[in-house]
Amino acid sequence: MLDTDWSDSWRGAFRIELRAEAIGLAWHGWPVLPGTFPATEAGTEAWSGPVPVHHDWADRLTVDPHEIAQWWSGNPYSLLVATGKVVDAVEVDVELGKRAARLLRATGHPAPIVATPDGRWLFLTTVADNLPEKLATSGEVRWHGEGSWVPLPPTPFQHGVVHWRVKPDVWGWRLPEADVVHSVLTRALDQNVGADRSQLVAAASAA
Repeated sequence: MLDTDWSDSWRGAFRIELRAEAIGLAWHGWPVLPGTFPATEAGTEAWSGPVPVHHDWADRLTVDPHEIAQWWSGNPYSLLVATGKVVDAVEVDVELGKRAARLLRATGHPAPIVATPDGRWLFLTTVADNLPEKLATSGEVRWHGEGSWVPLPPTPFQHGVVHWRVKPDVWGWRLPEADVVHSVLTRALDQNVGADRSQLVAAASAA
């Protein structure tokens, strides 16, 4: 259950907010689609996160605000964006995300960043052909490209709401180049490896 009042009146107000956000993203050319949301009925399966409502979602993609408005006319569907078309996303944990965000700020070119209630950060970029090998094989990074999707604010989870760490209007809705963000994430990953090695050396010295 979502840790808030999931009453009919709250559900209606939240649906309106989700609908407005979906329409706004569509005006900027982002292919959004409706996703599942936390169930409220007793005895239903535990909800593990949003997935597209329609099995043929890839064939329904559109940026038509009027059609998108219809999708959110009845239910407070989660707000998802299809990746691999206009936007890609690189998913990391909080600690790696914080290091990468600091490095991006230092360059003066912050990327749009989404945070989920389950401790994941999503760095949004232009579409890429692949992920650099070091990131792809690290075990700490997940790339969302063609055929995938990610949740956008204010999608509800069972224990919170997806929110922006850095909003896209900070960049004037111009997505940063994927290779730039990939490079910064690689540097942040190297910092983590260096920190882990330092801790191991310190632990060995104290033994």
